[in-house]
Amino acid sequence: MLDILLVEDDQDLAATLVQYLALENIRCDHASNGVSGLELAQQHDYDALLLDLNLPRMDGLSVCQRLRNQGNDTPILMLTARDQLADKLDGFNAGTDDFLVKPFELQELVVRVKALARRRSGQARVLRCADLSMDLASRQASRAGQAVKLSPIGWQLLEVLLREYPHTVSRQKLEEAVWGDELPDSNSLKVHMFHLRKALNSPFPTALLHTVPGHGFVLHESTEDAPDQP
Repeated sequence: MLDILLVEDDQDLAATLVQYLALENIRCDHASNGVSGLELAQQHDYDALLLDLNLPRMDGLSVCQRLRNQGNDTPILMLTARDQLADKLDGFNAGTDDFLVKPFELQELVVRVKALARRRSGQARVLRCADLSMDLASRQASRAGQAVKLSPIGWQLLEVLLREYPHTVSRQKLEEAVWGDELPDSNSLKVHMFHLRKALNSPFPTALLHTVPGHGFVLHESTEDAPDQP
């Protein structure tokens, strides 16, 4: 059974879609605004997202951009009444995988959802660096077989670092991935990276998370002791 998220503010349409998808053996969570949809997408590992373009509180493009900036690669099918090329280009640039223009046939929706889910099934669901692994499905991280406990923000930061491995990730990219346009005070990232460094480095003989002065942070295995500050 596929597990997807529908973010749609039209309650009648949403109810119809949820019922029809259930008949096709597709379980569907529903959020009626962009903020709630973003939160659910961050908390669960869905096979696909159905995202309406015009949503209250946060529009579909913004939701898509926030998820992609956070390293979330869940396939996104954008539902929209707009069929202009410029609108589609905006969506693809934001990270949308496919578009479906309203009104649409329910059978076509199912075909597109299953196609996106199949595409993702071939992608890695476990991210790795040296003896560190992050299981995106179970939301469990471990190093050398030992569980690594992370805060929700620590999880997001580590996921970005693993997706970019072995490249250095700038402070700006990490901040945008976690907080989007609402950037925190200048000390927030430093504090969270300090805790992430302790979780990844302190219990183990080799350091894994390192600061690259003037550039950002990088994951690589080193026999050097980790510094106390990020």
